[in-house]
Amino acid sequence: MEKILALIAVLFPAVFAVTLHEVAHGWVANRCGDSTAADQGRLSFNPLRHVDAIGTVLVPAVLYLTAGVFFGWAKPVPVNWRNLRRPRRDIALVAGAGPGANLMMLLSWLALYHVLKATGAATGLLYMCWAGIMFNATIMLINLIPIPPLDGSRIVTSALPAKAAYLYNKVEPFGLVVLAALLFTNVLGAVLNPILQLVQHLI
Repeated sequence: MEKILALIAVLFPAVFAVTLHEVAHGWVANRCGDSTAADQGRLSFNPLRHVDAIGTVLVPAVLYLTAGVFFGWAKPVPVNWRNLRRPRRDIALVAGAGPGANLMMLLSWLALYHVLKATGAATGLLYMCWAGIMFNATIMLINLIPIPPLDGSRIVTSALPAKAAYLYNKVEPFGLVVLAALLFTNVLGAVLNPILQLVQHLI
């Protein structure tokens, strides 16, 4: 029963984190000239418009229950890069919006954690805040890795000359395979764990 309650406390900030991450991408794209996400109703804060049954619910639940790891994703919002008014600048802005939203949520959960702790709130609420901090930190850091198609690669693309950007993005069909390999060989963990441990220490 305790594990079920803990899972609920984790899933709430997880769904919130991936929803706002995608809304941020779509909102900035809309401001920069591409209304694709807006036209498809993806600028909604309703999680049902963004939830991916596997990435938003199943994977976070299994990873948390089996390994205590916080990770997941939502359905990516559609962005037509050709509609952006200033493509090189706007690609970086759209890509950075998702991790930027996660950073803002991380700080919000952190502030709420300290407020609730100071008022003697229930342990379950503090745990939910802690899960929100760690989940947002994890998906922010992973998305900033410069492996196509992650957000970090879009930021790198916007800074590269056109020919170099084209060659760099030819890696995209294999990007998730590379990411999975880094994850299962613990290379990714060796890089991210010290940062996440620092976040926990700061809490």
